Amino acid sequence: MTTTSFLSPTQRYAAGALFAIALHQAQNNQTRPLGLPSEDDSNMERSSSSSSSDSVAEDPELWVHENSGLLRPVFRFLDIDSAAWSGLEETAGCFPAKHHIGAFLRLLSEEAGDGSAQSSDQEFALSKAVDATAVSLEADSETSKSKKEKHREYENECREKCSTGKKQSHSDMENGDRKTQQETDSNLAGTEDSPHESGSKFDERPIEEEAVLSYQRKVTVLYELLSACLADIPQHDKKCTRQRTGYDSRHRVALRLLATWLDIKWIKMEAVEMMVASSAMAVRKAEASKEEEATSSESKWAKWKRGGIIGAAALTGGTLMAITGGLAAPAIAAGFSALAPTLGTLIPVIGASGFAAAASAAGTVAGSVAVAASFGAAGAGLTGSKMARRIGSVDEFEFKAIGENQNQGRLAVEILISGVVFDQEDFVRPWEGQNDNMERYVLQWESKNLIAVSTAIQDWLTSRIAMELMKQGAMMTVLKTLLAALAWPATLVFAADLIDSKWTIAVDRSDKAGKLLAEVLMQGLQGYRPVTLIGYSLGARVIFKCLENLAENECNAGIVERVVLLGAPISIKDQNWEAVRKMVAGRFINCYATNDWTLAIAFRASLLSQGLAGIQPINGLGIENIDVTHLIEGHSSYLWASQLILERLELDTYYPVFRRAP
Repeated sequence: MTTTSFLSPTQRYAAGALFAIALHQAQNNQTRPLGLPSEDDSNMERSSSSSSSDSVAEDPELWVHENSGLLRPVFRFLDIDSAAWSGLEETAGCFPAKHHIGAFLRLLSEEAGDGSAQSSDQEFALSKAVDATAVSLEADSETSKSKKEKHREYENECREKCSTGKKQSHSDMENGDRKTQQETDSNLAGTEDSPHESGSKFDERPIEEEAVLSYQRKVTVLYELLSACLADIPQHDKKCTRQRTGYDSRHRVALRLLATWLDIKWIKMEAVEMMVASSAMAVRKAEASKEEEATSSESKWAKWKRGGIIGAAALTGGTLMAITGGLAAPAIAAGFSALAPTLGTLIPVIGASGFAAAASAAGTVAGSVAVAASFGAAGAGLTGSKMARRIGSVDEFEFKAIGENQNQGRLAVEILISGVVFDQEDFVRPWEGQNDNMERYVLQWESKNLIAVSTAIQDWLTSRIAMELMKQGAMMTVLKTLLAALAWPATLVFAADLIDSKWTIAVDRSDKAGKLLAEVLMQGLQGYRPVTLIGYSLGARVIFKCLENLAENECNAGIVERVVLLGAPISIKDQNWEAVRKMVAGRFINCYATNDWTLAIAFRASLLSQGLAGIQPINGLGIENIDVTHLIEGHSSYLWASQLILERLELDTYYPVFRRAP
C-alpha cells in the first residue's frame, strides 16, 4: 500500500505515538472518567482491565496491546517503522504519560526540510475545507428556534395528558429548588465555564504544548489519524484478535481525547469525518465502476445503490429473524467534490474551484482507503428494518429515521428509545428537538404494551387515593420508607397490583427487545459506525439488556461509543454493571431522580431492595451519575424533559459535564 501523506516520517511517528497514548488513556477513563473525583489516584496506574504485569506486552486486555488490532494497523497506515511499534505501545502504557505528550507535540511542530512549502499549502487547503464543512454543519438558528417551539408545544400536550393536579411551569423547572440545585451541583463533574479539577495527573484541559502547533497542523494530524482508523488494511499479524471492520468506537473516543488535548472543537472533527467518508466513498465508487462484471450491465456500485433486501439474518431464541433494509447511510454517490459549489461560496478566498482542489488534496490519504464494508455499503441499513415475523413474543421492533442527517456522510449513529408512551407519536416527538451531527434513529417497539402500562400508571396517578396522598405531600415520605425498610402501605400495594401485570409484560418485552437490538448492532446494520444509545424508562432498560447481550462476546466492545440512561428501571446490585460498562468505549451516564416514586412503585419492593438506577446513583465502575431531581416532576416527565437534560449533558465534550441552570 502506498500512501501520500502531508506529514513527514518524524511527524507521522509523533502522531502515532499521541494516538497510542490517547487510546490507552481512553481505556483508563472507562473506570474513572476525566473530571470525576477519585478516592485513590494510584488506581490510574493501570487501565480498567488492569493486571499485575509491568509491561503492556503482558496484558492482552489493553487496547494498546499488539493483539488488540486497534493500534498496529494505524502504525502500519502511517508507515511507522515496525521496529518502533513495541516501544510506542510501552510508552502509551506508561504512568504518568503527560510529559510524553508534550515531547511528541514538539516533534509534530517541527517542519520538514524539503517540500515544506508544498506541505504547508496542502495543510492550508485541508484546514480551509474542514472549516467550510464545519460551517455547513452548524445548526441553522431559525431551524433550531422552530424545533424548540415545537418541543414546547409537545411539552404542553404531555402535561395535559399527564396532569395530576400539580403543575410546574418550564420556568419553575429551570429555576428549581435552590437547595436541591446546590446538592445536585455537588455531584456534577463540571460546569459550563470551568470543569472541576479532578486531582488527577491527567486532566481535561488542552495540553500546554499544543500552542506550538499551528491550527493547520492539528487538523492535518487528526485527518490522517482518522484515515488510518478507517483504512481497510490487510492484517499480517495472526495474533490480532480484532474481527470487526469499520470505525471502532474506541478509536473515536481516543480521537475525542486527542482533539481535546489539541484544543480543536469536536465539530471540526465531525467535519473531518464527513470529508473522509465522502472522498473515500467517491473513490470506492470509481473503483467499483471499473470492476463492472462482464455478465452484467449493472455495476457493483449500482447494485449497492439499488438497496432493497440485503441478506442479514440472526438466530434469536432459536427462531430466524429476517431484517430487511436499504443501503446503509453514508454512501454519498457524488463524492466530496459535490460539496465544492456550496462550500466554496462560504470561503471567497478559495472559491468553488479552489475548494475542489482542496477536496482533491484531502483525498490523497483517503484515496487508498477501501471503506465500503466499513460504512455499511455492503450491508443492510436501519431505515425500514423491522421484524418480519413474531419473534420471542416481540410483536413490534422498527427503526425510524429522524432529523436531516440521513445519507450525509455522518460517521456516527444515534439510537433513541422511549419507554413511556401514550400514543405512537411519543416514540418520536421527545427526540425531535435534539440538535447534533449524528445520523439519528428512534426505535419503535412494543407500542401496545408500553401504551397499556403507561396508561395504567397514569390512571392510578389520577385516582382519588393517589391525589389525596400527593395533596398531603406523603409520597416522598413513602418513597423514603420504601428505600429504608421496604414497608408497603396498603394503598401502594393496591396500586402495584393494578399496575403489576402490565408492567411485568412490558419489562419482559424490554428485555427481549434489548436482545434484538444487540443482534442488529452485531450484524452491523448501522454500517459499522460508532453508536450512541439514549433511552428513558423502559427504553433505558432496553439499552442495558442490549449491552448485557453484547458483553457475552468481548469482540463486541468496539460498537457502542456512549450511553445515556434516564430514569432506568434497572436493579443496581444484582446486575453485572462492570461487564456492561466495558461495552461502552466513552461516556456512560446514569440520570436519576430521587423523587421518582412512580418508578419505585411500578418496579416493586423485591427489586428496590437491590437499589434502583433510576432513583439513586451507581457507585464506582466509571459511570457518571447525574441527579436530575430538580428537572423531573414524575416518571412521565422524561417525555418532555429528556431533551433539556441532554442539552445540559453536553455529550460532545470528552469529559463529564452537566451545565447548571442559568
